[in-house]
Amino acid sequence: FVKLILPMLKPALATIGLFIALGYWNEWYNTMLFLSSSVEFRPLQFHLYNVVNKVMALKNSVAGSNVPQVSFPLETLKMATAVVATGPIIFLYPFAQKYFISGITIGAVKG
Repeated sequence: FVKLILPMLKPALATIGLFIALGYWNEWYNTMLFLSSSVEFRPLQFHLYNVVNKVMALKNSVAGSNVPQVSFPLETLKMATAVVATGPIIFLYPFAQKYFISGITIGAVKG
């Protein structure tokens, strides 16, 4: 098993591991449901979600009042949070890429 099957399973295990890590990295909904406000450490995605929601709430509250309209950079903020959220996964991918390439070559037709 260790000499024959496990080396052939490395690409599949690396792919599944990357997808599971990506799923946990993007998890903010369970944090919102289960963690109380007294918890000190929360995932980065939850903080980014709160930042975007606070800016949207501020924009909506200003729209209903007699305050002069201020242009909020909502789309710019969303793109910046997407870059911050994607950064660590982009740095993780090159380490897993060698397993993807080996998986492609193992499954290729030879001849």
